[in-house]
Amino acid sequence: MGVCLLLLGYLIGSVVNPKTGGIFGLSIAAAIWFIMSLVSYFSGDSIILAMSRAKEVTREIHPQLFNVVEEMKIAGNLPYMPKIYIIDESAPNAFATGIKPQRCAIAVTAGLLSRLNRDELQGVIAHEMSHIINRDVLFVTFAGVLLGSIVFLSDVFLRSMFYSSRSSRRYRSSGKGGGQAQLIIIAVAILFAVLAPIFAQLLYFALSRKREYLADASAARLTRYPEGLASALENISNTKLEVSSASRATAPMYIVNPLHKLGAVGLSDLTSTHPPTSERIKILRNMSHGVSYLSYQKAFSSVKGQNAFIIPPSARSGAYNIPMREASAEPKKEKQKKKDARELGDLMRAVNKFAFLVCACGLKIKVPPEFSESHISCPKCGRDIEIPLKEMAAVAALGTVASKHFRQKQVNLEPLIYKRKGTGWESFLCSCGKLHQISPAFSGSHIVCADCQRKISIVKPS
Repeated sequence: MGVCLLLLGYLIGSVVNPKTGGIFGLSIAAAIWFIMSLVSYFSGDSIILAMSRAKEVTREIHPQLFNVVEEMKIAGNLPYMPKIYIIDESAPNAFATGIKPQRCAIAVTAGLLSRLNRDELQGVIAHEMSHIINRDVLFVTFAGVLLGSIVFLSDVFLRSMFYSSRSSRRYRSSGKGGGQAQLIIIAVAILFAVLAPIFAQLLYFALSRKREYLADASAARLTRYPEGLASALENISNTKLEVSSASRATAPMYIVNPLHKLGAVGLSDLTSTHPPTSERIKILRNMSHGVSYLSYQKAFSSVKGQNAFIIPPSARSGAYNIPMREASAEPKKEKQKKKDARELGDLMRAVNKFAFLVCACGLKIKVPPEFSESHISCPKCGRDIEIPLKEMAAVAALGTVASKHFRQKQVNLEPLIYKRKGTGWESFLCSCGKLHQISPAFSGSHIVCADCQRKISIVKPS
């Protein structure tokens, strides 16, 4: 793809200036490549997360998700804990981003959390963790940069040729002495400018499909339970929903193509960003000889053909067999799925900084961050409940600088104790002003405030 970009720049430069333009065009192409690579390296992950409308979550919001990510981090020997994001989408899906392990993130949709059991969730997280460990995110990001550079250069050149007749007049008046050769160069440059983006996109799709297979193989090793990922892929591909926040630019990053509707999921050809999901499931379920890379290669060959190879020889040679484990979670029943779907709304409200107040009668009241009334009547018992507007406003006004200043001023931080009022969602404020949300799934004995590092003990309701 790099050669394709530089050759395109050379040809465009040769059209503009037949004598020295080739080297100049090549330099411009290299400069575009370098600048776009710098932007992607330093802020590519932030751009992708913002485009996907992903919100960062804390451990108390979804403890199970944090536990699963920690398990896969340890299993993959990753020295850094990825940041965890949730996307407010009902369609189940997930992706990983981050140029390097020190600055990586895993984003899952709310629909994924409500539909999958723990084994299936572990399979998806292991797949995304494998993309980070294998440096697929870096690889695909820079391949995407090359693709974008080629498309940009080609588009600018073709538009300039279409709207400008200056070149044609010049070469018509060249008469003898090289005018015909220049017309040939122009024709070759135009043809290459049309074909280069298509060729580069096919290469990008091919490497995206290959890395998906390798991430499946690595995920099977991390979880030692290929059926978990296979079942998760089945659940994700059977949904009729699409991820509305996904785009053609971010689609290759998801575990299953988020833009394909039901019935098109199994489609695989040169223009597909993902391998057929049905094929991936079949390969995982054919891993009957353990969960090593060699076992995945045997399953891959049995499904794709004996001459099909996906695992490099260096990974196949000397691979020892890793036994499979038994299932640790029952498949989610329809009743449980409906209950989880109801909790989905509360989860996203917590991510969007809603405050959860519990009335004395036990009713949970959800207060949006922009709520301006000082009191509210409980719809169940009629009690007058005071809304802590000052505290909520302080949380909204508390910035990163204020948080750092607070941490610098506090030397000996005394631990706090918060007594839960029930088993549902609850909100409370730390002494530094940070709002904490506790989900129904929280079962720990304490949390640590992210702003002031104070330990807050959580006491269960009596």
